[in-house]
Amino acid sequence: MADSIQVAVFAGGSLKVSGSGDNTREAVLALPLGRLLARVIRISPDETASAEEVAKPLLQALSPYPDEDITVGIETMREDASGTVAIAAALPESAADDIGEALDEAKLSITRIDALALGTLRENWALIAGENKPGDAPRRLVAMTEDADIAMFVLDGDSPCALRTVPQGAAIVRETTLLLLDAEDFAGSKPLSEVVIVGDAEIPGLETFAQVRRVASSGPLAPDAQPEIKYPTDGIAERSLEEGALNALPESWREMLEETRFKAKLKKGCAIALAIWGTIMAVIFAVPLTYGFMTDHQRSLSREHAKRYNEVKEMREKVRLVQKYSDHSRGALEILKAVSDRLPAEIELTSWNFRREEEDAINVRFSGESDDAASVYKFKDALQSMAIGEGEDAEKVFADVKLTGPSAAKGGRQKFDIDCTTAVEEEL
Repeated sequence: MADSIQVAVFAGGSLKVSGSGDNTREAVLALPLGRLLARVIRISPDETASAEEVAKPLLQALSPYPDEDITVGIETMREDASGTVAIAAALPESAADDIGEALDEAKLSITRIDALALGTLRENWALIAGENKPGDAPRRLVAMTEDADIAMFVLDGDSPCALRTVPQGAAIVRETTLLLLDAEDFAGSKPLSEVVIVGDAEIPGLETFAQVRRVASSGPLAPDAQPEIKYPTDGIAERSLEEGALNALPESWREMLEETRFKAKLKKGCAIALAIWGTIMAVIFAVPLTYGFMTDHQRSLSREHAKRYNEVKEMREKVRLVQKYSDHSRGALEILKAVSDRLPAEIELTSWNFRREEEDAINVRFSGESDDAASVYKFKDALQSMAIGEGEDAEKVFADVKLTGPSAAKGGRQKFDIDCTTAVEEEL
């Protein structure tokens, strides 16, 4: 998870960035200890003031700008019955103009400021502490080169009791003596067990205080750095995952970070809203346009269908016209023959009328006389069932047969009238 944290190191007047990070616009800034106001402080249990209130006047006394308000970062190192031991650090904004320019050029937003020396201690702690017995807290002097300075810590076991930054080339023996005196004032007198030098740099004079032990720095090489310079970016990234890790980010930088994050969220929200608005507008304009295309397509299909329908209708009319003049099965002679074939011997027809009506319907009227009424009814039934053709192709001739009579006439005969109408084909 530490791999997802981007670490920016400002040392030697240049900014170097390592780690891809989930958000390439945000990073943790690691500075040499000499660029920070740093001190080990103790808060006794009976003090009601917070660690920031205790540390702020102490750090302002170290600042080259004593009237400037500073934002103090606190990292608790140990808590016991005697109180709380912590490292306090701050970055004066007036002394960070070159850092700000480098960050602006790299377009980075800083989420946290840490000390490079603390990252070096984290990465090399197993080698620095060695194999201590339970309850053993030997006093060690740990020194490491940073930029043009030497960062030194006095550790009682795993807790620092003093720290100092010494320029390279200064009186190392004198500065180290003052550092050890600060440690005695803070944590009492105790013999120095050893001096641990992290890295390959030569620091002459430390061997006068105790036996010197060297620890090769395990930190990765910084991008474009000299081979002997290694930056503890992994240690800084691991510390960033801890909630109580030191954070010396000035208040104005915190406000700028919040503003940058707000603008990024606002930009993202506006982009999402614009995309949604664009989708809605596309739907609003595209639906009627698509509907118009579909309507035009259906209209063209309807016109094509109507054209084909009219062509079929005209052809059907032509076929019917040909069939009408070529089919004599319903002509006057054929109908007269069919009726005569079904005429009983007891009936004599006295009149006959054949007429074609509208829609090719045929109306046949005839009158007659019969010896008895039964023959008339028999004749009517024969006309109703009269068909042309045979089998399944047989077609009924008369759709309607109306009988008027029979009624008695002179000489005891029965007179009747029959009106027959042929069936009309339905239009397709």
